[in-house]
Amino acid sequence: MSFLRHLARSSIFMQSTKQSTLPTTFSWCHRRWMSTQSDVTQMSVRDALNVAMEEEFVRDERVFLLGEEVGQYNGAYKVSKGLLDKFGPKRVVDTPITEAGFAGLAVGAALSGLRPICEFMTFNFSMQAIDQVINSAAKIHYMSGGTVQCPIVFRGPNGFAAGVAAQHSQDYASWYGSIPGLKVVSPWNSEDAKGLLKASIRDPNPVVFLENELQYGITFPMSPESLSPDFVLPIDKAHILREGKDITIVSYSRTLNFCVEAAEKLESEDGVSVEVINMRSIRPLDLDAIINSVKKTSRLVTVETGFPHFGFGAEISALMMETEAFDYLDAPVERLTGADIPTPYAHNLEELSFPDTNLIVKVARRALYRKK
Repeated sequence: MSFLRHLARSSIFMQSTKQSTLPTTFSWCHRRWMSTQSDVTQMSVRDALNVAMEEEFVRDERVFLLGEEVGQYNGAYKVSKGLLDKFGPKRVVDTPITEAGFAGLAVGAALSGLRPICEFMTFNFSMQAIDQVINSAAKIHYMSGGTVQCPIVFRGPNGFAAGVAAQHSQDYASWYGSIPGLKVVSPWNSEDAKGLLKASIRDPNPVVFLENELQYGITFPMSPESLSPDFVLPIDKAHILREGKDITIVSYSRTLNFCVEAAEKLESEDGVSVEVINMRSIRPLDLDAIINSVKKTSRLVTVETGFPHFGFGAEISALMMETEAFDYLDAPVERLTGADIPTPYAHNLEELSFPDTNLIVKVARRALYRKK
């Protein structure tokens, strides 16, 4: 691996000075949970993903992991730490820097009866392998008349991180979410990470599993049920993260940090009761969860870091027009997205390119016809 590419991808590079200026949501999360649930088992998102893979390795000998630096280096973000030592090089396979090559190898392995986990060091690099993901993995079940399955998980960090600029900051939820034959999931907390990854590995279909680099190190409480090796979460069901009655905010992955913080701020400053939905699954989309919430709150805000055109929020907005939810809306659906530009490298411009807590609060107030 070239020095510059290694540096751009490595976790050491991510320990930049920018981390000291990350939004306060992270410390807020820790304060909130650690102060009220100190007796509950805590686990980072990184460790939850690691545990999920280890448990599935033990459960099913057909499961294996391949990708760049997943073995001897323990993964670029240490998600696969220790797996090579426990399961050996036949099941934890370091590959050359050739996404198209090892993604094609993984698809072939899936078609031959194995259950590969194909790690992209970032989903930005999955563009090198998009033909394998879409034209091979996603379509083979249909093109074979339902006789051939492709049980494969494509996983890795998705979306913007910290100072990684235009080519390493894209959110691929809507890219892959538009493709028939794929399932697309995006976890937020540690229970999501473990339960959804285990479900994805067991699923007979190709699954695109979108993680987030800045979530890896955040610690969340784990319920006793989630610590079981049998714990899985359904891929097609959203989770009501916070119940409310005045307005609904829908999001996934890292931006839920800001959504929950915005909900707390709206409640404390305006007396507004906010329902926050963690979608978990992009495709299939749990439309019923959104409709049922809108029937209760009559207002909807969608939050994502993808581009505004043809995105997650655009699809949900259209669906609100096409379903019975439209009759319950008292205000137009509000979309919050990433800026319609290549992500800047400059820290001050990068911060202005994505939704944050204050912007979510501002837009929610607009949907509620409140000025402040």
